[in-house]
Amino acid sequence: MTETQRIHPVVDMEAPAPPRPTTTTTLPLVPRGSFKSEKGEPTRLQQPNVNQPFRRTAPVMYSRPPTKKRSYCCKCICWTISLIILLVIIIAAIAGILYLVFKPKIPQYSVDNLRISDLRLNFDMSLYAKFNFRITAVNPNKKIGIYYEKGSHLSVWYKNTELCKGSLPKFYQGHQNRTDLDVALTGQSQYGNTLMSAIQEAAQTGRIPLDLKIQVPVSVKLGKLKLRKVRIMGDCLLIVDSLSANSLVRIKASTCKFGLKL
Repeated sequence: MTETQRIHPVVDMEAPAPPRPTTTTTLPLVPRGSFKSEKGEPTRLQQPNVNQPFRRTAPVMYSRPPTKKRSYCCKCICWTISLIILLVIIIAAIAGILYLVFKPKIPQYSVDNLRISDLRLNFDMSLYAKFNFRITAVNPNKKIGIYYEKGSHLSVWYKNTELCKGSLPKFYQGHQNRTDLDVALTGQSQYGNTLMSAIQEAAQTGRIPLDLKIQVPVSVKLGKLKLRKVRIMGDCLLIVDSLSANSLVRIKASTCKFGLKL
């Protein structure tokens, strides 16, 4: 028997592997200056028109949301305003309660009499005057005392000229009290000759107008509490018959008005 010889192919391990078959996709030709739409049809790009003016689109600005710092400042301002309003309400309520409890009234003043101690011309032609007033001060309050402090000012005017001036003494006036004050006012005025002639001319009619101006600093006492100092301002318009020296002058008319100045 003959032996059958089989031949097996020899595989070269160093030989490169054969290339894999690739699938080639052929793209349709698109004319220059166009692009392919979603439907697969070529669409031509629009060329810019050089004759139209160039338009520039402004960017849209968006405001930033408020930060925490700004919100904190707003809260502080709101709280401050609320506290101020609350304090004003509390003060107004306290003032209203005090007014209802004490019912404060402005003191009343009147001029009882006037004596001319001296009224003459000096060698320098100035007019020297010395007037003595008796002023009555009435405190109508039932629960309020009045401290008359230093720094008061009283003056007598004839038309626009100051004749003399002085001040009230320092004292305390109790509840519903009436106090008589003797006050001496002295002074000198320029152009005394002209002023004396005007006073003598008015004396012939028997009506000489005088203006007594009063400014008095006082402190109010509510129970045991002494409040801050206020100022009483007032005018007393007097009509007298004459200004003869060393004589008691008759007051024909007297009108006094007073108010408070903080």
